[in-house]
Amino acid sequence: MPYKTPPEIAAAGVASGVSKSRLSWDKALVAGFLGGAYIALAGLLAIVVSSGLNPASWGGALTLITGAVFTLGLVLVIVAGSELLTGNMALLPLGFLARRVTFRQLAHNFGFVLIGNLVGSLFVAYVLGVKTGVLGAPEPLARLATIATGKAVTETNSEIFFRALGCNWLVCLAVWMAIASDDVAGKILAIFLPIMGFVALGFDHVVANMFFLPAAIFEHVPGVNWGNTVDNWVFAFLGNLVGAAVFVAGAYWYLYVRGEPESVPDQQGLAGSHAANGRQHEMPSAPARRAA
Repeated sequence: MPYKTPPEIAAAGVASGVSKSRLSWDKALVAGFLGGAYIALAGLLAIVVSSGLNPASWGGALTLITGAVFTLGLVLVIVAGSELLTGNMALLPLGFLARRVTFRQLAHNFGFVLIGNLVGSLFVAYVLGVKTGVLGAPEPLARLATIATGKAVTETNSEIFFRALGCNWLVCLAVWMAIASDDVAGKILAIFLPIMGFVALGFDHVVANMFFLPAAIFEHVPGVNWGNTVDNWVFAFLGNLVGAAVFVAGAYWYLYVRGEPESVPDQQGLAGSHAANGRQHEMPSAPARRAA
């Protein structure tokens, strides 16, 4: 199984960030829609699979099962190709720190991918979750209510922020390690444990919460409303950004990019980043961008 060393991962990550920064607004929107939909589909699956399991009997295994099936989302993002805001929070800042991505390019990508992720998440929540009746069944609805109430009502803003920080540290490590592998099996294996871990720990992922919380509102879960939903999104966004930009992009830039010559072409060396890397992430129409 071929793989990249950490310095090679960093070089490929910089190149991926540069490539993403050049996405046009329309491609960022479409790829963002797909990314949000994929994460939402994983959330929907996680609810259905884990519903009906009594926490008193299953204990921590309940969240372990939830996390295991939720890994589907990032697998789809990386292997099928799309844009996910949380992964871009590491790759574009990495390119920015390497002085190959401007702040304007970073903000442009974040803005349009965020909109796309939100629309994709809302689409799955309403059309595939509510209108299909999948979330309306008693056991899935009870599971959704438990998850959404915990995130929108029970958690304080500081708890959301720090849970989101831990979440995206793990998510971006999954992306980082997926870049290390040059085959699909290696990418899936690299994704599995960090994603399962953040879900099992009850951490907050802003794009996942774009599915869970609106779905609860659409299903009229008591106590969950647009006010506490937006509040959660704001603090989850900030925590996710710090987790990615500081603990992944910043740390690995310092270790492997700072002071090194710029030796990786913009369109090469992208082996697995999850927002739009080459054959895995950009879009199927950009095969020349070899890739997380």
